[in-house]
Amino acid sequence: MQSGSKRAAEPALSCDGPLVIVGGAGFDRRDLLMLQDAEAVIVGADGGADAARDAQVVPVAVIGDMDSLKHADSWEGRTRLIRIAEQETTDFEKCLYSTSAPVTVALGVTGRRFDHTLAALDAVARHGSDRRIVLVGEEDIAISFSGPFGFYAEAGERISVHPLMAVSFARSEGLYYPLDGLTLAPGVRTGTSNTALGGDVSIVPEPGGGVWLLIVDKRHLMRFVTELAG
Repeated sequence: MQSGSKRAAEPALSCDGPLVIVGGAGFDRRDLLMLQDAEAVIVGADGGADAARDAQVVPVAVIGDMDSLKHADSWEGRTRLIRIAEQETTDFEKCLYSTSAPVTVALGVTGRRFDHTLAALDAVARHGSDRRIVLVGEEDIAISFSGPFGFYAEAGERISVHPLMAVSFARSEGLYYPLDGLTLAPGVRTGTSNTALGGDVSIVPEPGGGVWLLIVDKRHLMRFVTELAG
C-alpha cells in the first residue's frame, strides 16, 4: 500500500531545466525523444528505466525500490541508482521528493491502471503546490498549479480545469464559461471541457488556494515545458 508522503531533507538530484520522470505504464517514445532533444534531464521511476532504455534512452538516474527494474545489476556503472526502500509511496512519488526542477514532465505514470493513475494524481496533489508537474497522456497534458496562470489559446480550444482539492477562483478571462466566484472540488464540481474564446486566457484562484490541473491538448507539451522551465 502506498499512502502519505516522504521528503528528503535535500533532493538527491537538482535540475536547472526540465526534468522527465519515466514510468512503466506506457508512453509515446516520440515524446521522450523530443524532450531529450530539448536537453531535459531524464530519470527512470524504477522499471520505467527499462521503458526508457527500450526507446534508446539511458536515464541519468533510476529512483525507486527497484522491485520492478529488470536486471538491476546491469545498470551499475551505466547510471546512478537511488534505492529507496520505504513502501509508503509509489516510485513516481519517490522521484518527486528526491528531485527538484522548475518543471517536471511525467511519462508513463498514468493510463494503464486505474490504481496507478489515481496514485499519481494523489502524488501531484501533495507536491503540486511546490513544483510544476506535467502529466502526459495519450491526447492531453495536465499541468499542476496552485496559483494564477495565463496563456494564449486559439478560439474553440478545449480547456479543462480540474481541482485536486477544493479551489476557489477569483476570476478568469478568455473562457466561454467563466470561473469567477466559483469553488471547484473533487466530487462536488469540476471545470471539464470549457472552451477558449480565442486570445489570452487567465485563470486566477483566490490566494492560498489548493492544487488544480490545467488540461489541454498534448500538442502544446513542448510549448508549456519551455515556458515553465524559463
